Amino acid sequence: MRADTRAACPYGTQTGSGCAVDRRSRYRERVRDPNISRTVAGQLSPVRRAADLRRLRAERFDVLVIGGGVTGAGAALDAASRGLKVALVEARDFAAGTSSRSSKLIHGGLRYLEQLEFGLVHEALTERGLLATRLAPHLVRPVPILVPLPDGGGVRDLPARVWRRAYYGTGVAAYDAFAGLFGGGRGMPLHRHLSREGTRRAFPSLRADQVAGAIRYFDGQVDDARLVVTLARTAASLGATMVTSARAVGLIRQAREVTGVRVRDLEAPPGSPDAEFEVHARTVIAATGVWSDDMSRMLNDVGLRPGLRVRASKGVHLVVPRSAITGETGLILRTPTSVLFVIPWGGHWIIGTTDTDWRLDRSHPAASARDIDYLLQQVNTVLDKPLTTDDIEGVYAGLRPLLSGEADSTSKLSREHAVFEPMLGLLLVAGGKYTTYRVMAGDVVDRAARRLGNVRPSRTADLPLLGADGYAAMWRDRADLARRHGVPVGVVEHLLERYGSLTLDLLALIAADPLLAAPLAGAPEYLAAEVTYAAQAEGALHLEDVLTRRTRISFETTHRGLESAEHTAELMGAVLGWDADVRAREVAHYRARVEAERQSQRMPDDATADAARLGAPDVRGFAADRGTDSDLSGLPAPY
Repeated sequence: MRADTRAACPYGTQTGSGCAVDRRSRYRERVRDPNISRTVAGQLSPVRRAADLRRLRAERFDVLVIGGGVTGAGAALDAASRGLKVALVEARDFAAGTSSRSSKLIHGGLRYLEQLEFGLVHEALTERGLLATRLAPHLVRPVPILVPLPDGGGVRDLPARVWRRAYYGTGVAAYDAFAGLFGGGRGMPLHRHLSREGTRRAFPSLRADQVAGAIRYFDGQVDDARLVVTLARTAASLGATMVTSARAVGLIRQAREVTGVRVRDLEAPPGSPDAEFEVHARTVIAATGVWSDDMSRMLNDVGLRPGLRVRASKGVHLVVPRSAITGETGLILRTPTSVLFVIPWGGHWIIGTTDTDWRLDRSHPAASARDIDYLLQQVNTVLDKPLTTDDIEGVYAGLRPLLSGEADSTSKLSREHAVFEPMLGLLLVAGGKYTTYRVMAGDVVDRAARRLGNVRPSRTADLPLLGADGYAAMWRDRADLARRHGVPVGVVEHLLERYGSLTLDLLALIAADPLLAAPLAGAPEYLAAEVTYAAQAEGALHLEDVLTRRTRISFETTHRGLESAEHTAELMGAVLGWDADVRAREVAHYRARVEAERQSQRMPDDATADAARLGAPDVRGFAADRGTDSDLSGLPAPY
């Protein structure tokens, strides 16, 4: 009886009308059952989703977060770590928008030094050190990057070359200084000057007539989508309710106070009377990125001005095979509109990014042929063997939410963030950088704590994410780990770099079903077990969730995941209970998505590329119900 009551009311006691919250225990140290391990408590399984949906309907939360990107997941984790009762709803999937489409760097922003944004650089480099050394060392690791020094040629250019080396060298030295010159907290090696010959050895594909040398520095590299999923799971391990495919369709208000959100379960059967319901909370945090303005406009009917304006800047990246460029480090290049990174990514290179204003569909930003040609033109200025469209394996585009200003160019808009309270009970957080998600999350939860009262400070600076604990020892002993589980060392290394100490979960799956040790069809660098695990423990509900975010097959293969779709659907279906019709529908949706993206990348400009991309319906059915809510009619996209 006691166990049943605890399961029904994990934050209080059972009463005749429901759950009565024990106010004395609301902010206790542990909000999960102490008899359940942190790893198990953080599993986002189908059973967990059903239980969390029941909690959304039945309970009142201290904090309800809208948005499952890095800021939203970070805010949920921050609030849960303080002992608050937390829920998060996300219309699509974790990291479905901006947070899975970055340059895959955890960095301070070397160019921000030139813009004299010293505070932003120092803050970001501090966060980089925390992630690389304490919070997520299994996901964030050093990547070397060259700053090439141009060669004007001839003896007459010698003074200019000396000045350029001094100028760039001072900037990189300052970058290191802001990160802290010494100590384990840096997480990255110090910079080093390279001669012309040293530069050519490090990056043989650089044109010899273009460089007089280089400066090598280090930043952090991350699989951005995997970090967000890990944040979400860590929040769940602390008791947070985390539900994807749950679209916020309206705000609940009492007088001039927001008291909750109306939510639609996009996985509910069509026409189900239980598909839409209310979620009640003392504070609502909207971490909706490029949709932040729309959240503000939802309050227009009570005469409130938005007060916060966000502009969307489109960033496009190309992915080419590692064999297309010979080099052991990354590059950072100056372009007319922004900076260009050429970053090693396993067996590939990531080249990006553009930085252009975007005013079209925000759910599926499209890369045009113009974007692709621009990136190829810029990178080919320094490569001895020019790249062509035939070299491209994948393309992805994302939108950065920038605090709007008077600058004509989005590259000049602020990367700082803001927290705004347009109405009592509703907080908006927008802007910022991926790297500083924890700072943004802490700031908005601090603001929420003022009205909640008796809330302890943020603990996330000392809270390792799932997979971080024990990672260093497992990496050191990876050969023994591989031998004990009867798998190649390379397999263990691959899993450790993606899951950290959670690798044991995947090895257990393989032990139970050796067929899961087989490579995934069309993507031999991934294991079948990773697909099963994504559906069992990482909240993946649809084929695209796995092929575009839990793995990066959608842009790492020339077939864009089409050759992997059938096998992936079979593996996911075994976990999620898909019959043949559902599997076929998932594959058809994914094929349509890939074809629409390919078509958009052949279009000459943003308008035609956007129209082509919108030719594929969303697997979660947004096209069918867009604009049907009276208070959201006319908005360009759901949340």
